[in-house]
Amino acid sequence: MNLNDASKLPLSEPGSVPRFDSAENAQGWLAQQGVKYVLAQFVDIHGVAKAKSVPVAHLKTVLEAGAGFAGFAIWGVGIEPNGPDFMAVGDLATLTPVPWQPGLARIVCEGHVNGEAWPFDSRVTLKRQVARLTERDWTLFTGLEPEFSLLRRSASGTLEPCDPSDTLAKPCYDYKGLSRTRVFLERLTEALRSVGIDVYQIDHEDANGQFEINYTYTDCLTSCDHYVFFKMAASEIANELGMICSFMAKPFANRPGNGMHMHISIGDGKRNLFADGGDPLGMGLSKLGYQFTAGILAHAPALTALCNPTVNSYKRLVVGRSLTGATWAPAYVSYGDNNRSTMVRMPGERIELRLPDGSCNPYLATAAVIAAGLDGIDRQLDPGAPANENLYEWSSERLAAHGIAVLPQNLEQALDALEADTLICEALGPLAGEFLKLKRMEWLEYMRHVSDWELKSYLEFF
Repeated sequence: MNLNDASKLPLSEPGSVPRFDSAENAQGWLAQQGVKYVLAQFVDIHGVAKAKSVPVAHLKTVLEAGAGFAGFAIWGVGIEPNGPDFMAVGDLATLTPVPWQPGLARIVCEGHVNGEAWPFDSRVTLKRQVARLTERDWTLFTGLEPEFSLLRRSASGTLEPCDPSDTLAKPCYDYKGLSRTRVFLERLTEALRSVGIDVYQIDHEDANGQFEINYTYTDCLTSCDHYVFFKMAASEIANELGMICSFMAKPFANRPGNGMHMHISIGDGKRNLFADGGDPLGMGLSKLGYQFTAGILAHAPALTALCNPTVNSYKRLVVGRSLTGATWAPAYVSYGDNNRSTMVRMPGERIELRLPDGSCNPYLATAAVIAAGLDGIDRQLDPGAPANENLYEWSSERLAAHGIAVLPQNLEQALDALEADTLICEALGPLAGEFLKLKRMEWLEYMRHVSDWELKSYLEFF
């Protein structure tokens, strides 16, 4: 399909979905919308969407007993072949149509086993950390910024940007690159806005074929639900248009990778507790905000494993110039004002954690961030002096003199750091051990793989 032929792709009007107090009310509304099936959707340990299609007439069963799954068939839910069923129980507040697939709706589910919330489910794990905030009458708000690559396969099978004219050495914010993919971007945006996900800006990012769509922040649990929905929409709309939408951290070695920056604040129902106009450092952040930041810095190595969970992730977390002249990814345990070379940036009255990439499980990453931040608050940690210079230009000696550590530089190092961090592991419960087990298997498989680089370097060298 010609990507500029928008006439074939009618766009929905922005809107929202009503709240329902019963399955019967929801079923009536779905019937009015022409919806016949509901996707009972949850995520595995990798944050990948899994689902069953359920006729609307059986929605009540999903809400009460759940849709049944063979747990051993799902990554990381801690169930053996002889174990009980994994029941995905729906959260009625999350019920929405699936705009890019008329006749379908989605309801976010979380795992239950033998009638109890299952601790190997990452949404359950996040809710347990949210409950710690609720005990203090606090709400953690997050705004997630998904970056992604729009690609296609060439006749030879290699990956390349979906727009063959997207070849600029410095393509960030390029009008032509934005315009020539507008059918996908607008269709995705309108799909999200039609179910109340308030997209407010869209741009071409710093790699060829790379884009970012920003939507309004909300409470952290809803943010994670939205992020999964975003990826579902982006992948399927791209597929319909003959493209690949990838959230892989680093699809091209010589271009910036795909981050998933997390903007964070805490509110008490009346005000933003991270905001302080009298901040002596001039960054608009309160003492509570600095303590939360200090907790993140203290647990940064362990957080790295959860925010950057793939072998490929560590091709992004390095210092080194791309063809655009910048890398944009953090490499050091650091914070600063409006400083995009630090791991934590202070854009005003909130903090921006720049560590996560597009491959992370948002529920797991957010749960770990809450645990780390609350540890900083409970121990009244001080993050030290901010780094307000370009850390990419600093020598290793200067970094060491300022006490700035390097983030783990491969998956194995990050997993070792996570395993050694008892606070984060205890916060994640049994899911931490399952994550470590699966990811160590992934690392071992990678280490045994013979790459093209090795063949080119060694096959006839000796």
